[in-house]
Amino acid sequence: MTVEVLSGNHAQSEAVRLARVQVVSAYPITPQTTVVEGIAEFVASGRFPTQFVKVESEHSALQVCVSASALGARTYTATSSQGLLLMHELLHWAAGMRAPIVMGVVNRAVAPPWALGADHTDTFSQRDTGWIQLYAENNQEVLDMVLEAYRLAEDPAVRLPVMVAEDAFYLSHTVEPVDVPAQEAVDAFLPPRQGHAILRPGEPSRLGSFTSPEDYVLFRHELAAAADRVVPTLGEVEGDFARRFGRSLGGTVVPYRCEGADAVLVTLGTASTPARATVDALRSEGKKVGLLKLRLLRPFPESELRAALRGVGAVGVFDRAYTFGAAGAVATETRAALYGERERPALTSFVGGVGGREVTPSLVRRVFDHLLRGPEEGIVWSDLEPHRELETHG
Repeated sequence: MTVEVLSGNHAQSEAVRLARVQVVSAYPITPQTTVVEGIAEFVASGRFPTQFVKVESEHSALQVCVSASALGARTYTATSSQGLLLMHELLHWAAGMRAPIVMGVVNRAVAPPWALGADHTDTFSQRDTGWIQLYAENNQEVLDMVLEAYRLAEDPAVRLPVMVAEDAFYLSHTVEPVDVPAQEAVDAFLPPRQGHAILRPGEPSRLGSFTSPEDYVLFRHELAAAADRVVPTLGEVEGDFARRFGRSLGGTVVPYRCEGADAVLVTLGTASTPARATVDALRSEGKKVGLLKLRLLRPFPESELRAALRGVGAVGVFDRAYTFGAAGAVATETRAALYGERERPALTSFVGGVGGREVTPSLVRRVFDHLLRGPEEGIVWSDLEPHRELETHG
């Protein structure tokens, strides 16, 4: 294992090389472009003997991966924002065909108006396509998650595609020291993909073609059952990863100082970093607050989240996107997961960091102050006026 100073995007590139991916296809879009530029440099230097397929759009890039996966290849693509939206039709194809593709998504605001900052609207809008969705807080998690994603996606119990999401610029273009494992160690953790339900040249067969209404529901049910097996399978994958590489990502939800907390904030991605520092500061002042970092959005880890929040009086969910007509996307999922709990905590949906707005410790402190004033249901747009006292709407 060596330590390298890598951006989040180049951590993706390194992980793809280490995973011995056989087919890569992608189309450039800011701020994803340097992911595939890094892969292209590996290919040009001879360090990475993969088939790199150039295409005219993100839709075509994912079609290449779907087709190559159907022939048994380990495949990868990457995109962001509008590019992910253009892939929408093929996202359903990939999941429906149980293609274990891994995609790096650099979360970026969706137009209009055009913006390049971090925002989770792009991936949140695709959460019902059947893809597993993992979210990284730092560049080490980016590299580790990509490697784990292939083991998870290709596991016979799952066989579903995976998105590994990282926040634009906070991770994609920011460099950090990253432990890069040796190729031999990765080979032992991630063996070659095993052929299952694939097309073989010269052998008549079909995959993903027409079926009757009587059979269609069976395929949908199998897809749902595979999603139900993701959480326990991910636990096994992460356990093996920790034994081999000496570090753990912490599971689907990662509690921090939640013991005896009066208020807990649920976060996703890089917002977890200032939130953790703020929890430490408030705890030193005698305020009982905690953090619950969510790493897996799809499938939603309901039982794990319920267990982590049991006994908490007030819960805030910090979303970097908004589900129009409802609340923050993670807030709606959390509220549904807590429904039916005997002592269900009040839940406030905080929308912040939208379009790349910075999530500062001072903002997180105001969020906690809002929660500690008393249980309250509602929606708070914390970005509207950063220096104004937070107000609840809805």
